[in-house]
Amino acid sequence: MPKGQPSTIPDDGLTTRQRRNRPLVVVHTGEMKGKSTAAFGLALRGWNQGWSIGVFQFVKSAKWRVGEEAAFRGLNQLHEQTGQGGPVEWHKMGEGWSWARKKGTEQDHAAAAAEGWREIARRIEQQRHTLYVLDEFTYPLRWGWVDVEDVLSVLRDRPGYQHVVITGRDAPQELIDAADLVMETTKVKHPMDSGQKGQRGIEW
Repeated sequence: MPKGQPSTIPDDGLTTRQRRNRPLVVVHTGEMKGKSTAAFGLALRGWNQGWSIGVFQFVKSAKWRVGEEAAFRGLNQLHEQTGQGGPVEWHKMGEGWSWARKKGTEQDHAAAAAEGWREIARRIEQQRHTLYVLDEFTYPLRWGWVDVEDVLSVLRDRPGYQHVVITGRDAPQELIDAADLVMETTKVKHPMDSGQKGQRGIEW
């Protein structure tokens, strides 16, 4: 993709504008850190374009207030006060419909995760957001808590102009095959390899 130009022009009957404005399914997977960070960077670009942003975290603790969450909640306040950017909603375990890894059986967690996905599917049908960040969503897919084929069907048939970014390790191959853009992070070196724990401003 030299200078941002596509390497090939498909014979799909679409104009350059139509092809450029096609909504995407994006997958960030791999063993190394940075998958969510890259997704939130994309969300920042979308916010600046005035998009409605929906962030849905499936694994991180409700008690763990990550820096990105605080920043995006602040951006939502800025939007409400000044009209700058777009609205932001941030949902994670312990809030509303989302699920938590708390006391209960695996069946309880699976049912709650499935309900979380159903809420996202309802929002997609209603075209509630322009960009959906489904953070660490690969895990309930790999665990069988959410049906991969159902997710692929909803993503394939989603109406309007809605981008979806899914993050997490070990993305199912079916999801990778269906996505428009797939990034895989690979570890070359990490401070934890030499015994250093995560630190403020780097990991959270």
